[in-house]
Amino acid sequence: MKAVVVREFGAPEVLKIEEVPVPTPGPTQVLVRVKAIGVNPVETYIRTASYVKKPNLPYTPGTDAAGVVEAVGANVTSVKAGDRVYTHGTVSGSYAEATICEETQVHALASRLSFAQGAAVGVPYGTAWRALFLKAQARPGDTVFIHGASGGVGVAAVQIARASGLRVIGTAGSDKGIALVREQGAHEVLNHRDPDYLAKVLPLTGGRGADVILEMLTNVNLDKDFDILALRGRLIAIGNRGRIEIDPGKLMTKDGILLGMRMFNATPEDHRVIHSAVVAGLEAGMLNPVVGREMPLGDAPKAHVAVLEPGAYGKIVLNP
Repeated sequence: MKAVVVREFGAPEVLKIEEVPVPTPGPTQVLVRVKAIGVNPVETYIRTASYVKKPNLPYTPGTDAAGVVEAVGANVTSVKAGDRVYTHGTVSGSYAEATICEETQVHALASRLSFAQGAAVGVPYGTAWRALFLKAQARPGDTVFIHGASGGVGVAAVQIARASGLRVIGTAGSDKGIALVREQGAHEVLNHRDPDYLAKVLPLTGGRGADVILEMLTNVNLDKDFDILALRGRLIAIGNRGRIEIDPGKLMTKDGILLGMRMFNATPEDHRVIHSAVVAGLEAGMLNPVVGREMPLGDAPKAHVAVLEPGAYGKIVLNP
């Protein structure tokens, strides 16, 4: 089978297609024939060895995919050959024509969704759900402010928050992105390219500020986020690309809570809860992954460039 193999850390060009054997599932594992692959920013950080966790070389990138179960281990009971599934986590990497997952890493893919949509579920919806409910403890009636709401995690967060009774304010950086965020259910959408866009948040919230802020670019926005945080608000740092100087007094004045998160810290129980909710939302039609761009597997290097470019619009998906 074809798979992307990384033999050295570095630029996108280290992502190379190779012929590798089809893996065999162990007793608790599932072999998924991959139909679509989700591309996440974290995979670019891992590729350059700038992420806190580094895989052993060589490795095949990726955690998110959608496809059909081809074989299962002797102890697997929750899925069977022929089932449509999406993955959030893999053993052998998702940038391939087939991947091995632990049984707990595969989840039912609703028949109404395409495989490309299924590949857009894992990291985005898992991250958004964990940030909103397991970290921020968001409740119906809260106001949530979502930076970069037109990207994969942002779209997921808008849909989940709106379906859960939160008031949603999102941002995007293009007319197309703004329209997308509004279509996904945001009550208000701001253009984060406008120099004074954050000044509009307090008037939109009656002077209170946001009860929850989901921050995708902490190194740029964190200090300014404190200005729009509500009293006893919760700010969740999801994405970051560098350092920033902040005034802690702003956070103290608000009695606010600043929390960081990485999905690799999620417990098995976290994943069980998250995907029980996500699968139900997908089946009920409340959650609808948005695919912005599909590319062939051989364009993985181009996808790693595109996923970091401004003007995010839905999810980038590779087709094996």
